[in-house]
Amino acid sequence: MKQKSPWAWVPTLYFAEGIPYVVVMTLAVIMYKKLDISNTDIALYTSWLYLPWVIKPFWSPVVDVIKSKRWWIVTMQLLIGAGLAGIAFTIPTNFFFQSTLAFFWLLAFSSATHDIAADGFYMFGMDESKQAYFIGIRSTFYRLSMIAGQGLLVFLAGQLEEMTLFGNEGPSVPLAWSLTFYIITGMFLVFALYHKFALPHPEEDKNKEVKSLSEVMSDFGHTFSTFFTKKDIWVIMGMLLTYRLGESQLVKMASPFLLDGRDVGGLGLTTSQVGIVYGTIGVIFLTIGGILGGLVASRKGLKYWLWPMVIAINLPNLVYVYLSYVLPESFVLVSISVAIEQFGYGFGFTAYMLYQIYVSEGEHKTAHFAFCTGLMALGMMVPGMISGWIQEMIGYQHFFIWVILCTIPSFIMVKLIKVDPTFGIKKK
Repeated sequence: MKQKSPWAWVPTLYFAEGIPYVVVMTLAVIMYKKLDISNTDIALYTSWLYLPWVIKPFWSPVVDVIKSKRWWIVTMQLLIGAGLAGIAFTIPTNFFFQSTLAFFWLLAFSSATHDIAADGFYMFGMDESKQAYFIGIRSTFYRLSMIAGQGLLVFLAGQLEEMTLFGNEGPSVPLAWSLTFYIITGMFLVFALYHKFALPHPEEDKNKEVKSLSEVMSDFGHTFSTFFTKKDIWVIMGMLLTYRLGESQLVKMASPFLLDGRDVGGLGLTTSQVGIVYGTIGVIFLTIGGILGGLVASRKGLKYWLWPMVIAINLPNLVYVYLSYVLPESFVLVSISVAIEQFGYGFGFTAYMLYQIYVSEGEHKTAHFAFCTGLMALGMMVPGMISGWIQEMIGYQHFFIWVILCTIPSFIMVKLIKVDPTFGIKKK
């Protein structure tokens, strides 16, 4: 049987992986803001949506032993489509907040499960040389999905908000967002149908005999104990939980700040403008920062770049302090400010990812890396939950100063951690 080219499925698979994550983490925040939900409720309830990514390491053994990765991918894409359709259907209702949150939960859980299956399938679907070749391609299409989700879809929703729809006298915000989610639903039905036929059938990915629950739990218990008995585990956990303490709160309030009116301390941008500045320009500079971070880290190693990177992820948060005090009307100035912050985030995040790889080295490398990503998600979830309440208590100006103060623990943890000076340097 002729082997399918990875070009036929790697780009679409990773584009499909990125969209639901962006929808849950960013689109939900902007949509609820436009539907007049308070910042306290937005931050609290959308931060809970991180939970499927927090518990992903505990759920991944089940995905590994039941059915095939290919089956999980197609099934999860159909479930994601169902979740998106549910959101689209319930947005115009009187009980939209509770019902859309329930469907966002379905979306988040399906998306986290899809991540597990897609990353596992990537290793089964081709040999090591092709895996190395396509790593940049899969990252590129994941980034493109972020631009599509945070940029194009937000811009589309904004344009629909401003249109007169179906004979209405004025713009209908719920209808605009409902139509946007119907469009994403259609996209996922196409993805599921396409991948049903486009994904290869690797030998290693055949339907498996289901292990007994005791076997699965025994294997998991061993990998769990070997991770949490690592030397300096408390320092490792401190680093993983606090490295983005400031960013975890900033990211929840950035879109509401851009959208809120000037009378309450926001910048008063339209939905479409937020799609351009935060979802397109911001993501492009985030990507450039990440690429540059990877390049320089491969030359001098993680230890050399640790301090510049922790400064890069935290110091640019000051642009939001500036924006909240000056409230500039120049769209160009706002775009430049967001670009600076996102570039710093992308560059500084490189050290965080490399550190997770570093502490995962050894036996059970993949499982230990999953624990690291779970702790990383927990470090975003918990501070994010209270960020809206803090902002509404003290206002945007003081909130962004609070964000700066919350960066201090990450500098302390970077001082405490130990890293091999040769780690991360590209072998000649």
